[in-house]
Amino acid sequence: MQSPDSQTIPRLLQEQTRRFGEREALVDTRRRLTYTQLQDEVNRVARGLLGLGLSRGDTVAILMGNRAEWLLTFLAIQQIGAVSVGVNTWSTRRELEYTLAHAEVRCLVANERLRRQDFRALLADLRPGCEQLPTLQYTVWVGAEARRESAAGEMTWEELLARGQEVPQTQVDVAAAATQPDDVALLLYTSGSTAAPKGILLQHRHWVSNSFHIGERQHVTHEDRLWLAVSLFWSFGIVNAAPNLLTHGGCIVLQESFDAGEALALIERERCTLAYGTPNIFQALWEHPARPSHDLSSLRSGATIGTPEQVMRAVELGATEICNIYGLSETYGNCAVADAHDPLEVRLHSVGHPLPGVALRICHLESGDPLPAGEVGEIRVRGPVLREYFKNPQATAEAFDADGFFRTGDLGQFDDEGRLYYKGRIKEMVKSGGINIAPAEIEEVLMRHPAVRTAYVIGVPHPTLDEALVAIVIPEPSTTPTAETLKAFCASEMASYKVPGRFHFTTDAQLPLTTTGKVQKARLNTLLPPT
Repeated sequence: MQSPDSQTIPRLLQEQTRRFGEREALVDTRRRLTYTQLQDEVNRVARGLLGLGLSRGDTVAILMGNRAEWLLTFLAIQQIGAVSVGVNTWSTRRELEYTLAHAEVRCLVANERLRRQDFRALLADLRPGCEQLPTLQYTVWVGAEARRESAAGEMTWEELLARGQEVPQTQVDVAAAATQPDDVALLLYTSGSTAAPKGILLQHRHWVSNSFHIGERQHVTHEDRLWLAVSLFWSFGIVNAAPNLLTHGGCIVLQESFDAGEALALIERERCTLAYGTPNIFQALWEHPARPSHDLSSLRSGATIGTPEQVMRAVELGATEICNIYGLSETYGNCAVADAHDPLEVRLHSVGHPLPGVALRICHLESGDPLPAGEVGEIRVRGPVLREYFKNPQATAEAFDADGFFRTGDLGQFDDEGRLYYKGRIKEMVKSGGINIAPAEIEEVLMRHPAVRTAYVIGVPHPTLDEALVAIVIPEPSTTPTAETLKAFCASEMASYKVPGRFHFTTDAQLPLTTTGKVQKARLNTLLPPT
C-alpha cells in the first residue's frame, strides 16, 4: 500500500480524511465515526483545548479506558502542537502524582472511574494546583454530569466542547500547520517496577512512518478492522496498533477494558480482521467457555509476543497470519516484525526482519563488538528511537553506544537470512557455576514437552553455584508432569548445566503480572516454597 505523504499527525488525519472520508475510522460502544466525522470531532476538542489557553508544547494527560474520547483527545492534542501523556489506568496515588508532576501536566482528561479505580477521589486527594501538582490547572471529566460544586478548573467533557465554540477553526488550522515532523508528540512512561519511571519522548515523524511499516508487515489495508482491548496508554496501543490502522485508512474497534466474553462477541459483531494481544489475553479468549459459539472467522492477522506455544493460541483462534513482534516503547513499539505471509513455523519462532529504516546489531555483552549470525548478544537499535529521556540526560547518554545505537538490554540473535530471534532480557541471565545461561532457551525446550503449556526459568541463590536454575511450570490441562520427567526431557535436549535442578508447578492465576499483562519475572521467586 502507498505510504502516507504526511509526516505529522495533524497532516496525517487531514490526508486520510481526504482519501477515506466516508469509511469508518473509529468504533466504541457509544459511537461510530467515519474519517470525516473523526476529523470534525477532533477539531471540536482541539478548539476546546485552545479555549482553555493551552498551546504548543504544553502537556495534556489522558487517563481513561479505551473509549473514543481517548483517541479524540490524543489527536486534538496533536492538532494544537501540544504533547500527549498517556497515564496508566492502574496507577496508585503515588504513581499518578509522579506522572502528572514530572510531566508538568497542565490539563488532565479522565474518566471518573474505571474498574475499581476512583480517579476523582485520587485527584481530590492530590489537590491540583497546589504543592503536589503545581502545574495542573484543568481537569476534564469524561462521561460525568455537571456538579453544582466542583473544584477550581474542573469541568465535564461537554463543558470543554462549549469552551471551544468561540474559538475559530483557523486557530486550530494554524497550530496544526505549525507542527513539525521532529516535534515531540508523546511523552510515555516506563513501568518503573524497580525505579522511578523514565519519560520517553517520541516524535511525529516516526510515529507515522514506523507504524505504517508495522502495518505493511501485517499486509493491512483500508478494509481491515482492528479489535483493540490493549490499553491505549501503553505504547503497544498508541504507538503501534492505533497508528497502524490510521496510516492505512482502516477502522479501530475499541473495547474499554478487556473482558474475554465481551471481546469474543465484539470481534464477531464487528467482523474484526486484526487482533493485538499479549499471551494472557489470547489464552483467556481461548479458554472462555463461550468461544466455540462465536464466529471468529473474520480474523486474519495482528500482533503478539511470546513463545511459539503462546503465539499458536492466536493462530488457533483464527488469526492464522498473526505476526510475532519485537520492540520497546523507546523504539516506537516495534523495530522488527515477522511478515504475515512468512511460513507459520518462521513466525512462531522469529520476530522477523528489521523494519525499513531500522538498523539492528547483536553485540557482545562485554566488548560491545558486533556478533555474526548465530551468536547471542545484546540487541542494539539505530533508526526510529526515542529522542531522549525527559529531564534525564544521564539516562539518555547511557542508553546509546558510541555508534549511536540504542542499548535495549535484550538478548537476541540473527539467523543466516537476517531474521531476529528474541532470547530474553540481559538482567534475566542466570550465572550458574561461572557460566552465563539464557533462561529463554530452557523455556523454549520445556514448552516443547506435550505436558507443558508455559514455563519460566529463573535463578535462585545457591551456596556453591552462585545461582541455581528453577523452572516454574504451568501444565497443560488434564496432565500431571513430574519433575523427574521434565528433568529427563531437558537432559535429552540440552547440556547438563542448563537443566533446572528444581521444578515448581503452578497456575496462570498465581503468576505476578504487570498492569499491561506481562509476567514479572523478578517476582516469580515469590511463588517458590521455602527451601
